[in-house]
Amino acid sequence: MPEMINGYDFDLTKSDSVVLCGASSYVQKYYFNEKFKRLPDEIKDELKIMCVSFAEEAGGILTLEFDKSGNLNFCVRVDDGDFYFDDIESGLRISSYQRKKEELLSQLELFYKVVFLGENVDGND
Repeated sequence: MPEMINGYDFDLTKSDSVVLCGASSYVQKYYFNEKFKRLPDEIKDELKIMCVSFAEEAGGILTLEFDKSGNLNFCVRVDDGDFYFDDIESGLRISSYQRKKEELLSQLELFYKVVFLGENVDGND
């Protein structure tokens, strides 16, 4: 059964992207895609801290999603009429994560490209 967070369907078969994880300020819930259970616990913990702290501070729903090419994207969704969502805080936090967690995010992209997309690590075809 697909995971629902505040009406957002995290059914991975319906989307062009693959959700790695996410958190919602609306229902105070964290989601982790079990297809990534092979990731080390330290990485899973770091992802949880990032998503939950984002949701608590900026509001809305944050998901980390891989696109078809294997790029990891920060996706923010906000309910209509959510006057508590802080757009500036959202942008600042995402920029901060992209800078401070650059190595982690790059490693996650590489993991996804190798394990899920079957790309060659050394770049040779």
